[in-house]
Amino acid sequence: MTTAQPLDVQPTPLALLLLGRESDARSERGVECPGDLPEPSDPDLVARARAAKERLGDRVFVLGHHYQRDEVIQFADVTGDSFKLARDAAARPEAEYIVFCGVHFMAESADILTSDRQQVILPDLAAGCSMADMATAEQVAECWDVLADAGVAEQVVPVSYMNSSADIKAFTGRHGGTICTSSNARRALEWAFGQREAGAGKVLFLPDQHLGRNTAVREMGMSLDDCVVYNPHKPGGGLTAEQLRAAKMILWRGHCSVHGRFSLESVNEVRERIPGVQVLVHPECKHEVVAAADHVGSTERIIQLLEEAPAGSKWAVGTELNLVRRLANRFAEQGKEIVFLDRTVCFCSTMNRIDLPHLVWALESLVGGTVVGRIQVDAETEGFAKLALERMLALP
Repeated sequence: MTTAQPLDVQPTPLALLLLGRESDARSERGVECPGDLPEPSDPDLVARARAAKERLGDRVFVLGHHYQRDEVIQFADVTGDSFKLARDAAARPEAEYIVFCGVHFMAESADILTSDRQQVILPDLAAGCSMADMATAEQVAECWDVLADAGVAEQVVPVSYMNSSADIKAFTGRHGGTICTSSNARRALEWAFGQREAGAGKVLFLPDQHLGRNTAVREMGMSLDDCVVYNPHKPGGGLTAEQLRAAKMILWRGHCSVHGRFSLESVNEVRERIPGVQVLVHPECKHEVVAAADHVGSTERIIQLLEEAPAGSKWAVGTELNLVRRLANRFAEQGKEIVFLDRTVCFCSTMNRIDLPHLVWALESLVGGTVVGRIQVDAETEGFAKLALERMLALP
């Protein structure tokens, strides 16, 4: 019997990352947070957060995304979606520290839009975004080569969703494109198609295929046949040159792990369970879910619709659970019934990494003169990313 010889196999960087043995500073997955966190069961956490924030005064400005848990959102100076918060940070130049209770790409955007003297802090660097992770700079560069080989790159204008890394925003700026939010995606697409000769333009939409498809088909009158999906894990994106030439919308194969869970079955089930319910969903949901809903809107639009809804109305909302639960509690006294669209609880797991212990740790570290969890975008990336963001700000 022969003795088995050890295989000479070296683990790849991706394998080491997935095994937790390496970290990727350019990835949304983040890195470890050094230092000691308070225990989650510490009964003094609220008092400690309040005391640290008061000691810092105007030197600190705390931003809270709508999807944050209540224990964190109570300390936010302003709340909003990712782009609103980044602009709010830029509007507070006197604040030395911007503590962003959100996820990595949001803090990057705040760093891009704020001054060099301001420092942006993410209380947990591992608070990333699965959607943003689905498009890396290397993958998108390879995609552009595929478009060039198919002879269509000169016709393509990239449009990247706000929910993307600084690297992807920089790619977009470098190639003449713009950024969009879920509320201005149509305006961004109309602008992009207007950059090329009539009828010849194409858009590469990154990284959320559902927002791109829903905007193109539902709001702009395109057909599903006008859209193709580029899969970065397949040679050539899984598309032929003929498909790329025929397409108007080249959608990146990315999605939101929260909104992607909602299904047509969810919509049908809630209609049977709650007669007269109105279904309200985010445009990051799948096309069939959006098509079956009564209302579709960005996070800010969802809040506005529920604010304007009459007493006694019933709503099933397809977005992150922290927000839905907060809205249900807020409007209960007005007689509005608001439920989560699906029976399965669905928090944004990375957003929920920003908890009270991490916030206390970040604030108390600042009081002690130590900056933890700082987010810094390098100058070249920042320049091109800011160019793409400024194009969005200039949209009519």
